Amino acid sequence: MKVPLFVLGVSRSGTTLLRVVLDRSPGIAIPDESFFIPLLARRHRGKVDRARFLDDLSRLQVLAAWGLSLDDIGARIRPETRTGEAIAAIFAAYAASEGKPRWGDKTPMYMRHLPLLERLFPSAQYVHLIRDGRDAALSLLRMPEGTFTRTWAHPDTPADFACLWRTEVAAARALGRRVGSSRYLEVRYEDLIDGMEAVVERICKFARLPYEPSMLDYAGAVDVSQKPHQQRLLQPPTQGVRDWRTQMNGEETRAFEAIAGDLLTALGYDLAEPLTPSGQHEKLALARYRATIGAWNAAVSAMQRSPLWRRRHPPLTKFAEPLARV
Repeated sequence: MKVPLFVLGVSRSGTTLLRVVLDRSPGIAIPDESFFIPLLARRHRGKVDRARFLDDLSRLQVLAAWGLSLDDIGARIRPETRTGEAIAAIFAAYAASEGKPRWGDKTPMYMRHLPLLERLFPSAQYVHLIRDGRDAALSLLRMPEGTFTRTWAHPDTPADFACLWRTEVAAARALGRRVGSSRYLEVRYEDLIDGMEAVVERICKFARLPYEPSMLDYAGAVDVSQKPHQQRLLQPPTQGVRDWRTQMNGEETRAFEAIAGDLLTALGYDLAEPLTPSGQHEKLALARYRATIGAWNAAVSAMQRSPLWRRRHPPLTKFAEPLARV
C-alpha cells in the first residue's frame, strides 16, 4: 500500500489552499474532503465483507462527486482485505483516475480522529498546517449561514473556538511526537502565505513528492463555483485578509487568549496582553467543550453503526448496476 499523506489543520487554517497546491504535483492526488473514514471504520472492522462494504460505498455522494465507480474500487478489495486497506482502495482508485501514483487526504474533521488514522494507516505521513487561532476564529465565525452544516457542537464564539483550536492543535502535535519527524511535519500558514515556494518545496522534500513551479500557479485554475467560502483560491495568496489585531475586539481577544494563550505563546505568536494562568472559568470551558464534542462523536457513532444509517442513505442511482454485479 502506498504511503498516504494527510494534510492536518483546524478548520479555516489554510488547508484547502495547501491541498490544492500539493494536488498539482504529479506525484499525488488529494481530493476534496472525504468525511467517510470514521463512518466506514465504525461500520467495518477487521476483515471487510466486500459486498457489504461496496453496498455502503454506493450510498456516498462524495464518491459520485469524485467520479469513481464501484468496479474501480471493488477490483482492489480481496477476501482478506482489512478496514484500513479497503478505505485506502477508495483513495487509490481516485489517484489512479487522476494518473497519480499516490494518494492523500485533507479533511479538518479528522483532527478529532487522529488515533483512528494512526491505526488504519500505520505508515502515513502528516503535514500539520497551523494558523494563528485568532485569525482562524475570525474566518470560521464570520462565514455566512448556509456555507456549511452547523451542529450543536459547532463553536459560536471566539472562546468556544479557542477550546477547539487548542484541543485539536495540541492533539496533532502529540501525534507528531509519537510518529517522529520522518512522518510528521509542522508548517505555519503565515509562512506559507509569505513564502509559498520555499514552504511547498520543504513539504515536497519531506513527503518525497516531485516539486514543480507550476504547483504554485493555482489561482483561477480551481473550480470554486459551488464553494462560496473558497473564493480566495481565485487569487494569489494575500496577507492580512484576517487580522485579529484589527478585526477582533478586546473582549473577544482576551476570551480567546485566556483559553489558548499558552499554546499561542509556545508556537511563537504574540499575545495582546501578558500571559496569565488559566482560571477556573477557562478550565471549565475546556472541560465543557471536550464533553460536548465527546457526546457529539458518540451520538454520530451510534447512528452510523445502526440500521438507521442505511435507511437514511439509500443507494445512489449511479451505483445501482455495479452493485447488482457484486
